[in-house]
Amino acid sequence: MAERNATGFLKQEYDALVAQSLDWRIKQLQGPSTPHAKVDGKDVLMLCSNNYLNLSNHPKLKEAAASAIQTHGAGSGSVRAIAGSMDLHLALEKKIASFKNAEAALYYQTGFAANAGLIPALVGEGDVVLSDEINHGSIIDGVRLSKAERAIYKHCDVADLERVLNELDSRETPPRRILIITDGVFSMDGDIAPLDQISKTAGEHGAMVYVDDAHGDGVLGEGGRGIVNHFHLEGKVHVEMGTFSKAFGVVGGSIAGSKDLVSFALNKSRTWLLSGSAPPATAAACIAALDVLEQEPQHVQKLWDNTNYFKKQLQSLGFDTGLSQTPITPVMVGESAKAKRLSEMLFEQGVFALPIVFPMVAKDKARIRTMMNAGLSREDLDFALNAFEKAGKELQII
Repeated sequence: MAERNATGFLKQEYDALVAQSLDWRIKQLQGPSTPHAKVDGKDVLMLCSNNYLNLSNHPKLKEAAASAIQTHGAGSGSVRAIAGSMDLHLALEKKIASFKNAEAALYYQTGFAANAGLIPALVGEGDVVLSDEINHGSIIDGVRLSKAERAIYKHCDVADLERVLNELDSRETPPRRILIITDGVFSMDGDIAPLDQISKTAGEHGAMVYVDDAHGDGVLGEGGRGIVNHFHLEGKVHVEMGTFSKAFGVVGGSIAGSKDLVSFALNKSRTWLLSGSAPPATAAACIAALDVLEQEPQHVQKLWDNTNYFKKQLQSLGFDTGLSQTPITPVMVGESAKAKRLSEMLFEQGVFALPIVFPMVAKDKARIRTMMNAGLSREDLDFALNAFEKAGKELQII
């Protein structure tokens, strides 16, 4: 019997990624996530953080977190279903529901945990999931964990979605349940799902609608209430999943919807039932983040002012910003190696903006993904634009 190298594939597959410029090379953030940060010992302008509203270092969030440690300790000591549901977790869920104009809400440890735990609970054998073709990986994994049949519809194409629904309705034995699931804001391109049309079409076919609004929370809608509010669909979208890990500046996932949804989810989601609950400091900081949004609306307005200026200036320089409608503004490059080189040149000039390459995007769609921040000044944006212009010309992108 030939000798087997049990782990030889690890180095082989990693080396193959390196050879194709497809490997991640992690940089170290030395200090808080702020517009001016220290990365690998270098002072840089941060253009790749999801901390859209600059809340992760907000004094009210830090004060709430520190206070919760003093009153509730460092950890919860249990899973939520046993002894890990603290008053802070329950207060947070009440706050989320109020903020989202929903009947109820449930907080998960992460957004990924929400998708991985709830999707396979909602659908199973005899059901069908209809998923946008470029949905986030956490949605894809959540769907894979279910025993439901899967179907893909073309990106943001409601006519194609309706075509698939009509095919399902015409079957001799129609599906028991149909779940339509989409990102709200697509994380690589920054475009927005036509949720109003999706919701209308779903209603005509008796399908559930699940939106992952990770990049819409704190960004879209009145005061950052998200895509459901943006389209005035409160009560019409069955599952509104979101995250505190991006615009809200902390960490954690959530779902908002009916009381029935939350009662179902907390009894059926294995990721919620079988993982330790979030530390008290995290829950308290999440509550504070929602308080800040309600009390300080200027953060959302500044984010959009910065977004509109930066996007317009990039385009005037000749850069292709793709389909972006949001603070996620890709600078399209094409080749993975060229995108990585552009990122390196920007870093040399003091701008931290990372390349997004295959398999996160198609092989010919590599880009630098810039993320706007409410804490950036006009001078900061002009500094970044000058760096992009210099490197873009040298690499013959513009």
